[in-house]
Amino acid sequence: MKIKMNWNTIKKSAYNLLDPLINLMVKIGLTPNAITSIGFIITIFAAEILIYGAETARRNDPKYISLFGAVLLLAGVFDMLDGQLARKTGKITVFGAFFDSIIDRYSEMIMFFGIAYYLVSFDYFLSGIFAFFAMIGSIMVSYARARAEGLGYECKVGMMQRPERILVIGISALLYGLVYSVAGEFKLQTQSGFLLFENISVFTIPIFILAVLTNYTAYQRISYCGKIMK
Repeated sequence: MKIKMNWNTIKKSAYNLLDPLINLMVKIGLTPNAITSIGFIITIFAAEILIYGAETARRNDPKYISLFGAVLLLAGVFDMLDGQLARKTGKITVFGAFFDSIIDRYSEMIMFFGIAYYLVSFDYFLSGIFAFFAMIGSIMVSYARARAEGLGYECKVGMMQRPERILVIGISALLYGLVYSVAGEFKLQTQSGFLLFENISVFTIPIFILAVLTNYTAYQRISYCGKIMK
């Protein structure tokens, strides 16, 4: 409960910091749906960075993953802005909520496609599988809530919601680049040559954790709905 309250406080503070930007968007006449679309385009660009990196970079080059993380976090800012702008301008509509939900799902699938493409291209096959399962969990977390709300029930339980997922991936991508710049290229392996940890593990281990926690969050929502639905 305390962690949830602290996280809600952090999100509220973030929204307050973004308020001047929201006021600027109101002045220039941007609509919430336009903001949603811009965030989607930025996410596509983030995925394209990874795909380009997979085709042109060397195996342990952190440049493209770090750039991906920065662009993804920018897309996350726009994801925060559309709802706030709708409330600020009084343009909260049923279609706007529907459009935002659909675009969010497309964004996540495109994001995870880019991650999986990059990892598999450099033979991080197992990490690519975890990225796929993280995508499944992410979609099911959102679907469980949407389906429950469609049946007239509120379902927001669980820790790994969309903002948390974007932060985990974006920050771990940036951290990978930071660790590489400080420590250089390194590998930890057994005497037999089995690889235990290397630079990119800073990025791939959080994806594994995300694969576990998103699916667990989906389970939590299923369990919760099983208790409240008659």
